[in-house]
Amino acid sequence: MPSEPFEVERLDRGVLSFHGPLTVENVGPFLSAVRRENTPTVILDFTGVPYLDSSGLGSLISACTSFAKAGRRVALTGVNQRVRKVFEITKVERALLVFPTLSDALEALSNAGTA
Repeated sequence: MPSEPFEVERLDRGVLSFHGPLTVENVGPFLSAVRRENTPTVILDFTGVPYLDSSGLGSLISACTSFAKAGRRVALTGVNQRVRKVFEITKVERALLVFPTLSDALEALSNAGTA
């Protein structure tokens, strides 16, 4: 069975938008796109991600861990209920920085240094 298409769109420096499921077939392009971003904070817009599998979750956690070790951070936006449920079941939601929308993330993260 062919995998569903997965697309990465760079919205701005440090802001990536994903379209399609994050599955074992798509972790390569996902990780490549995230690792190319060389900013202190990378925002991953998951609005277009309908679901992820264990490989997708593992790649997301791997990216977050690598960034944290380098003193950088990853923020997620637009996470739907299905993906959020996976985060809750696997108990990783506490380790993730999640915002409802891209504009919420941009506002919160831009104001973080001014408080």
